[in-house]
Amino acid sequence: MDKNYRRCISCRKVAPKSDFWRIVRVHPSQELQLDEGMGRSAYLCQTEACLQTAQKKKAIRRSLRVPERPDIYQLLWERLDKGQPS
Repeated sequence: MDKNYRRCISCRKVAPKSDFWRIVRVHPSQELQLDEGMGRSAYLCQTEACLQTAQKKKAIRRSLRVPERPDIYQLLWERLDKGQPS
């Protein structure tokens, strides 16, 4: 698989990295942030269905093995409402 493809943590779809939101567990602080930073990353489709499923199943916490920031899903919902690309 090409290194520029990633898998959604919600629906498991494989697509180019640019099609997803990137959630990063920053090393060494273990803090979560969106888009930037060095550390373990999880990718999420930019759709309402995937965001709902990820929130319901706590997919970010499970994928990155760290407690979720209380506002991480709120930030993603705001991006979805604004139609912001990655």
